[in-house]
Amino acid sequence: MTERIYSFLGLARKANKLVSGYETCERLLKAGKVSLIIVAEDASLSTKEKFINACKYRDVDIRIFGNKDLLGKFIGKDIRSVIAILDKGFANRTIQMIDEAKIGCGGEAIGKKESL
Repeated sequence: MTERIYSFLGLARKANKLVSGYETCERLLKAGKVSLIIVAEDASLSTKEKFINACKYRDVDIRIFGNKDLLGKFIGKDIRSVIAILDKGFANRTIQMIDEAKIGCGGEAIGKKESL
């Protein structure tokens, strides 16, 4: 499932609906042009906290997903800690895919969605 998510992020990049890099994502987030922020799981604690707080303040969705190497690889760049999806449609589908991948993996799924 995670391979599909990475591939989808690559598709968003090819469609020019995704940007990457700490400073670029921060600038576009402050400008109100971002629909979703994705921070790598292996990003620094300060990076995670900064983007979590900024997204909460601006009411923008955020997900902690993947690792820096693979995020960069699948969007055709070097290592990336932070990526931003600009398009609402791509953002909604990415959120759905990430959340589905995490359901059933442990305690974080409690209360999110009941399985049949």
